[in-house]
Amino acid sequence: MNRRSDTDFMRLALEVAHRARAAGEVPVGAVLVRADEVIARGANRPISGCDPTAHAEIEALRAGGTALGSYRLNDTTLYVTLEPCVMCASAIVHARVSRLVFGAWDSKAGAAGSTTNVFTFP
Repeated sequence: MNRRSDTDFMRLALEVAHRARAAGEVPVGAVLVRADEVIARGANRPISGCDPTAHAEIEALRAGGTALGSYRLNDTTLYVTLEPCVMCASAIVHARVSRLVFGAWDSKAGAAGSTTNVFTFP
């Protein structure tokens, strides 16, 4: 079995981000993976959806919950092209995502180490 790497999954997230950009959104993409299988994808769509919560991570978590039939996304990895904001980081914690991999720091709103780190809250 040829396992895919973090780089492979981040490339998929970048493809999703490119689609978001083509749709006039901030180009952020997310891919949710369990056991080397893509469970869900999410692209930023707050502009087109008139929804301030429609970040790529939230879209991927919602689709992942539907795909798995549970809000608990145990044993998953979320690949995101940009460091999650506080809202998204909190949702990742509540969804029980096991691992987060992101492509770029966000010095303005990042909540995985840039401005704060939700993942270290007690």
